[in-house]
Amino acid sequence: MTELTLEHYLAVGTIMFAIGVIGFMARRNLIIMFLSTELMFQGIAIDLIAFGRYRLTSNPEVFFASQAFVIFVLVVAAAEAALALGLVVLLFRQKQTLDPQAWQELKN
Repeated sequence: MTELTLEHYLAVGTIMFAIGVIGFMARRNLIIMFLSTELMFQGIAIDLIAFGRYRLTSNPEVFFASQAFVIFVLVVAAAEAALALGLVVLLFRQKQTLDPQAWQELKN
């Protein structure tokens, strides 16, 4: 069995981010779009944790900085999820659909 290296974790984080981008661009459903955004945030968090973990031996400050950035990313993701839930409920109550094109009609 091989040891997991920094490249393995970066590959997982990059794949998660890429799946999130594809899901966000390809779907026309607000719930899927917000879930894809969360997937992108988690991919970034994995990359930050991996960088901090594998650079711990040479520079401990990098480890603590990466942890702080991960906490910041998770807080932003939680705030985005709460805001997204409110927006989805508002759109569905007014338009009975979750299509993002319905937001254009709410502006007028």
